[in-house]
Amino acid sequence: MVTSDVTPQRELADLSKRPQQVSAMFDDVAEKYDRTNDILSAGQDRWWRRAVRRAVDARPGEKVLDLAAGTGRSSEPFADRGVLTVPCDFSTGMVRAGKRRRPDLGFVVGDATRLPFADGVFDAATISFGLRNVVDPDAGLREMARVVRPGGRLVVCEFSTLPNPLLRKAYDTYLHHGLPRVAKLVSSHGDAYGYLVESIDAWPDQAGLAGRIAAAGWQRVAWRNLSFGVVAVHRAVRSPGPVPTPPEDVAPRP
Repeated sequence: MVTSDVTPQRELADLSKRPQQVSAMFDDVAEKYDRTNDILSAGQDRWWRRAVRRAVDARPGEKVLDLAAGTGRSSEPFADRGVLTVPCDFSTGMVRAGKRRRPDLGFVVGDATRLPFADGVFDAATISFGLRNVVDPDAGLREMARVVRPGGRLVVCEFSTLPNPLLRKAYDTYLHHGLPRVAKLVSSHGDAYGYLVESIDAWPDQAGLAGRIAAAGWQRVAWRNLSFGVVAVHRAVRSPGPVPTPPEDVAPRP
């Protein structure tokens, strides 16, 4: 893995991610969400989930928060191995679909910027392809630091930046032209995947995200590229001190 303590290289673009709009968008795609992801990623999302499971390295008896869990597919690898897993998602439609599919999982509807959990109750927190959708990703990272015990782990799996310029150009062509067309054919809400493309374009690269994670109260931040950098898995450890507060000159988003 690559380690870094650098600050972000570029600012996140403001996509006006109003929480209720994002929640409604995922409510609309919930029923076909998993199948669509399998098709759009050519099945690689299964490999990405296995990489997350290995990075979290949760043991039976530990308690893991799976944030932006959707229908719970990301939670299953932990729960099926005896890990106390709490799938949490902002979309009630996703949670309803997840409960129908896996009624044994204890789904919770929750806002990533105001998690409904006490301080330090989890041994690890993970979020896959959801941090981009949080209205304030930095607040979400601080909230995960709050609910994870000192010394606990964080794993973030998110779309990222391909280091190779030739591969990056080919991927951008698929992302902006191929993916939206396929999404309209296989998804119940193809237009929602236009937001997916925009949010990936606006997201920081590997080093930029590492800086944001470190600023939110996490130490030993490192990352590993998957699929040539289409996706990156960031791993960090909760620092022993208090969770950092946001700068006073940064007004909270509405």
